[in-house]
Amino acid sequence: MGIDLQLHSARPQWPGRRSKRKPTLVRESHEHGAALAQVIEELPSNTSGKLWMVDPYNDTVFNEQEAEAALREIPDLLRRCADDARIDAVRDLAAFLTACATTPGSYLVFVGD
Repeated sequence: MGIDLQLHSARPQWPGRRSKRKPTLVRESHEHGAALAQVIEELPSNTSGKLWMVDPYNDTVFNEQEAEAALREIPDLLRRCADDARIDAVRDLAAFLTACATTPGSYLVFVGD
């Protein structure tokens, strides 16, 4: 199981839906999916944060405001990391959250297994 990340320049186009919009995918990351899923699954639920809502089995979408709010959780996530693989996964997540938060109209998709 893993969570891949996709940064979109606008509301994502989902496969199977007919649309005349241009593709929105800007970049994606598959490298740290398993470690990211482990970190996310260990988060306590029903907190004031955003990242606990990421579903490791389905897609979860954050807009730029949600990404900005989730960025505040990164320091705590880094403190929770037990190994280099998880640290790398959280740093990758931080880069994607930052890109989304600073790009008007963008979306970050957490692609669950």
